Amino acid sequence: MFESVPLWGNVSVFLGASLAVWVAGTHVARCADALEKRTGIGEAVIGMLLLGFISALPELAVTVSASWNGNAQLAVNNLLGGMALNVAILAAADALIRGEALTSAIATPTPLLQAALLIVLLALVAGATVVGDVALYGVGAWSCAILAAYIACVYIVRRTESAKSWVPAKNGGQAAAAEARDRGRAPTTSVAQLAAKIAAGAAVILVAGYVLSESGDALAEQTGLGESFFGAVFLALSTSLPEISIVIAAVRISRYEMAISDILGANLFCLALIFVVDAAYTGGPVLSEVGAFSTFAALLGIAVTALFVAGLVERSHRTVMGMGVDSMTVIGTYAAGLGVLYGLR
Repeated sequence: MFESVPLWGNVSVFLGASLAVWVAGTHVARCADALEKRTGIGEAVIGMLLLGFISALPELAVTVSASWNGNAQLAVNNLLGGMALNVAILAAADALIRGEALTSAIATPTPLLQAALLIVLLALVAGATVVGDVALYGVGAWSCAILAAYIACVYIVRRTESAKSWVPAKNGGQAAAAEARDRGRAPTTSVAQLAAKIAAGAAVILVAGYVLSESGDALAEQTGLGESFFGAVFLALSTSLPEISIVIAAVRISRYEMAISDILGANLFCLALIFVVDAAYTGGPVLSEVGAFSTFAALLGIAVTALFVAGLVERSHRTVMGMGVDSMTVIGTYAAGLGVLYGLR
């Protein structure tokens, strides 16, 4: 669609669609916060299942379109490249909190569980790219296993959120202040109205995500950066705009658990999309057609997620340049990983 459009035209379309995704993502985050107050479902569940799904809609549009057009590497690398990028976004949002680290403000074990499960799924993906995949009724067996693992993850997280198995002995100061502000405060908008607003925002994100996919595919050719690197960095960055806007909006209203669960939930959902990519791709199993680039992208996702797990366990309030030490380490690791990915492109 955009192959005949000049470079400047595709850049303009790409930036315009990115802006639409940003605005819609901010709108959805505020509506989701109001919905959580109205229903009492819980920040982690809202973040993982609702915001995680909505913020991953651009990835859904990009990957299905790319795989349908035969660009398996662009589809998979967009998903895997977004893993580490999303965690780096969460780390950067840490700078918006004053006085303590983001991971020290989390008062439930749910984000820690989500991160651990994400590491397991990323390990499955990395293993599949190394050993190869075999077709099972037209879809890779590893892709089927990853989808089944994602469904199990949703069940485990939902059950854990309901059980409230444990809470930290001492809550973070920012989180405690947010809880105090929320007591006795409920939105006046009805659940039906909030759901309609969230659906409208999600529709904008999905359409803009498709435009990002088409213009991004053309830009990968026109810039000469290649499908692997462009998909893992620039296209992943643009499709991560919902996560960026949602995380910033959530942190500004002191919904830290919602922010973390959005990122981790989106990452888990994106890994489940590998099954969709495989089903839409007309060639063999997609995880057999990607190489060292995808393997390293998955390993980079594991590394930065594990660093956040360490931060959630340690719960240190110490900050450097306004950010938690774990967040600074995540950003440094991601930057170093980008250098390796550029060499593997």
